[in-house]
Amino acid sequence: MNPQNAPDGGPPPADSPHLRVLSQYVKELSFRNTMAAAAAQAYDVQPTIDMGVEVKSRPMGERNEAVEVDLCINVQARRQDAIMFSVDLVYSGLFQFMNVRADDVEPLIWIECPRLLFPFARQILAEITREGGYPPLLINPIDFTPLYWSELRERQERAAGADGAPPQAAAGGASF
Repeated sequence: MNPQNAPDGGPPPADSPHLRVLSQYVKELSFRNTMAAAAAQAYDVQPTIDMGVEVKSRPMGERNEAVEVDLCINVQARRQDAIMFSVDLVYSGLFQFMNVRADDVEPLIWIECPRLLFPFARQILAEITREGGYPPLLINPIDFTPLYWSELRERQERAAGADGAPPQAAAGGASF
């Protein structure tokens, strides 16, 4: 996909492949602050942060003309054995692919769409932890490309082991 304008500086040709972001939104947000009263004393020991990321997708519309992509991020902060806080965020976007080859759609769903959603999800996580009385949780950027290829490889191995047939494209979700 070439996001560049046409050589004369005008818009790209109508038949060029492109990705449209139709909308993005918080689908689900849960913040459990089990150490709220002790949050001010939480700075003396560096917490252990456990994080999980999952990407899910589903076709939308009567003719599946759009795809909803969910970026699910789960974070749990612990100090020794005590849980300080946990956050579950599902940040979603509705995407439409225009003039994109069928073989290119899956990588766009699992790499490009979460890449576009991530900065907004990161900001929400930073704000909710700050509002909970902790320093803002700043997650390093995630490169979804190696995560996608790893998931694809595992999917192919499972499919080859199950029946020896080549795997089909994913329609559900991938955990990273």
